[in-house]
Amino acid sequence: MKRTIVLLFIVVVLTGAAIYQNNDKKEAAMAASSEMKPKPGFTAPALELPDLDDKPLAVGGKKDKLLLLNFWASWCGPCELEAPDLQALFKKYGDKVELYGVNGTTYDKERQAREFVKEFKLTFPILMDREGEATDLYKVTTFPTSFIIDSNGIVRERIPGVISMNEWEDLLEKWIKVEEEKKEKAAG
Repeated sequence: MKRTIVLLFIVVVLTGAAIYQNNDKKEAAMAASSEMKPKPGFTAPALELPDLDDKPLAVGGKKDKLLLLNFWASWCGPCELEAPDLQALFKKYGDKVELYGVNGTTYDKERQAREFVKEFKLTFPILMDREGEATDLYKVTTFPTSFIIDSNGIVRERIPGVISMNEWEDLLEKWIKVEEEKKEKAAG
């Protein structure tokens, strides 16, 4: 009887220790995965998404210009506030910056997303993330979330939430200048 109790006690202690160690590993893995967000200095995930006409467009990777990538949803109040600014930025910087809006379609309704584009008269490319691949790869957990990606495909800024038009202009001017200096050095 004592032997059974001792064995049972040992099994309970070992099980408790195994659960404790496994939870530590799980917490460490979750902490590591949250740190793996595309962040400044790291390569932006590359993928293709369809636009509103179902033509695929490449996101990430090397490009000729700076890329402003904006994740949004039609039900998102802050996205409504930001939409006119993004359209104004596209008109002002369209020759120096590519601007793609990525609709978090897995969290939205496509019909409502199309109505949002019409309502705000958005003329920059709108990509549909129907499978949630881009949202997952870019670790987007809130809308809007934007990224400024340089011509080498490196994330330079991660912008959660809405910022003012002046802040947008300051950020874009800063990275446009960096891109121009890079081109001048390459030209020689």
